[in-house]
Amino acid sequence: MLVTATARMKYLSIPPRKMRLVANMVKGMPVEKALNVLNFTPRIAAHHLAKTVKSAAANALSIEGTDSLHPEDLVIKEIAVDNAPMAKRVRFQSMGRIFRIRKRFCHLTVKLEAEVEQEVTKKSSTRKARKAVKPDTKTIDANKKEIKTPTKRASVARTKKSVAAKKTDSKNESADE
Repeated sequence: MLVTATARMKYLSIPPRKMRLVANMVKGMPVEKALNVLNFTPRIAAHHLAKTVKSAAANALSIEGTDSLHPEDLVIKEIAVDNAPMAKRVRFQSMGRIFRIRKRFCHLTVKLEAEVEQEVTKKSSTRKARKAVKPDTKTIDANKKEIKTPTKRASVARTKKSVAAKKTDSKNESADE
C-alpha cells in the first residue's frame, strides 16, 4: 500500500525561479539523502526546502505510524514551486523617473511517497474480524472429550424465545375458546 504525505509552505520571500533550482536537485531522492544535500547547499532556498521536507516526513509518520512505516522508506515524489502574489514597489530615479521593483514570492509543496508492507495491515484486519465474531457456544475439553455448553448469551436468547412462544400459545388457546 502506498502512503503519501504532503507539506506546504506559503508566501516564501524567494523568487520561484531560484527555489526551482534547488528543488530540481533533490527531486526523486530518498528523504535522508535529500536532507544531507540540502544541509550543504549554500542557498537560502535550501533551508526552506529542508524545513518543508522534514514537515512532510513528520506528516507521513504521524498518518501511518512508526510500526509499519520507517523514515528510510520515504522518497520525494514531487516538489511543486508555484507563483505567489507579487509585491510591487517603486524606486525613484533622477529627472522625475520611477523604476518598478517586483518582489516575487512563491508557494512550495512537497509530496512524499513510501511503500508500506501488506502483511502488517492483513494481520491487524484479521484480529479485528476475530474479535467481532463471538460464537454462541463454548467448547470445554474435559478428559479429551469435547462438550459443547451454551454461553450465557445463547441461554438468554433461548429463554426469551420460549417465553414469547408461551405467550402466543396462550393467546391462541383463548381465541379458540
